[in-house]
Amino acid sequence: MGHLEAVLFDMDGVLTDSEELIAEAGVRMFAQKGYVVTHDDFYPFRGYGENRFLGGVAQKYGIPFDQEQDKARTYDIYCSLVKGNLTPLPGSLDFVRRCRSLGFKTALVTSTDYIKMKANIDEIGLADGSFDVMINGLDVTRRKPYPDMYLLAARRLGVPPENCLVVEDAIAGVEAAVAAGCRCLALTSSFSRDELSAADWITGSLEEVPEEVL
Repeated sequence: MGHLEAVLFDMDGVLTDSEELIAEAGVRMFAQKGYVVTHDDFYPFRGYGENRFLGGVAQKYGIPFDQEQDKARTYDIYCSLVKGNLTPLPGSLDFVRRCRSLGFKTALVTSTDYIKMKANIDEIGLADGSFDVMINGLDVTRRKPYPDMYLLAARRLGVPPENCLVVEDAIAGVEAAVAAGCRCLALTSSFSRDELSAADWITGSLEEVPEEVL
């Protein structure tokens, strides 16, 4: 591994926890179509972006799914739910600012679409130039667990992947970081230590980051 130059942040489960809100939006969207699904139905698809998050549940129950139309409706519902109901995860804002103060380049790399990414960072107070680069699911053909998003972020930052630290909470994200050749810090906000064992470091929150990580 080279010397650390950049820190690449996943969003959901790392900077904020919007999974319950996007699941609720999905439940309401499917209800409008006449189908009953639960929050738990979405759990296996966390970290893959809304195409899979919603599409996986539709496939499970054999529900007709118009990806663009149903996703747009879900985001409409989500954007109304998120107002005043989304907060940063403990230590997340301080850790982003610490990375900036240490001179590291920073990127936001999320499998979700631009509309949800923008709603989230606006709501938690990170739309202030905290990131040199922002990558969302619409920027690539293959989302996580493929490495494409992290490779694109590294390329746009002008930093070799091996000099990047990825901060993730999802199995798919850790797989993407490892496949990209980045080092990885995993948070147990969504999955267990055993499920995230491919990461270089594992911690409970960004308030408890091992010193050697940076």
